[in-house]
Amino acid sequence: MQPQKKRALVLLSGGLDSSVCLAIAVGAFGEENVRALSLSYGQKHEREVGAAKDVSTYYGVPHEVVTLDPGIFRGQGSTLTDPDAPLPKMTYEELQESFGVSPTYVPFRNGNLLSVAAALALRHQVGYIYAGMHAEDARNWAYPDCTPEFLGAMANAIYVGTYHKVRLVTPLAWMTKADVVRKGASMKLPFALTWSCYAGGPAPCGTCPTCISRAAAFAEAGVEDGGR
Repeated sequence: MQPQKKRALVLLSGGLDSSVCLAIAVGAFGEENVRALSLSYGQKHEREVGAAKDVSTYYGVPHEVVTLDPGIFRGQGSTLTDPDAPLPKMTYEELQESFGVSPTYVPFRNGNLLSVAAALALRHQVGYIYAGMHAEDARNWAYPDCTPEFLGAMANAIYVGTYHKVRLVTPLAWMTKADVVRKGASMKLPFALTWSCYAGGPAPCGTCPTCISRAAAFAEAGVEDGGR
């Protein structure tokens, strides 16, 4: 069977990486053939979902939010979903040295998100799912559901499980975070609309792993971060 129509569904958290993915998809298919999907899965704050709405509006694409049962990811120690797990204030490298698997990892989250995306792609007659995992997420298996091994397996599962109608595309998979910033800058991504911080305050905390990573990536890329 042939893939569905050349339309794209972008998993959009509202963060930097997924927003770059949305820009890539719009550039490839045109805004009229792209839609964005965010998932509320019990994360401690909804700032990213709000950012995803803003980015979707900027690109003129429809934005859908699906809510999963928050109990799916609770009780596994992730600092992103467990209310009593404190948010770490260190780099990703320091996290790995101290904990091995990052405490910010939500077990099999991406498997669940991609599965929902595949089902909705069929409903909306979309032939491609875009997701923003990048090389630094996968480094040393800090986030196993961002590794090439995992993404390749999910790509195969999605393609087979949709009767060969839907393909998974991960355009950032071999990029560093600085590469992602450079790509976003080349596409004039509105960095100010994106949200990366794990904390849900009125402004980025500047001390959580993703805030530190974002600052380092912009500095390495030589790009000014006008984002939050």
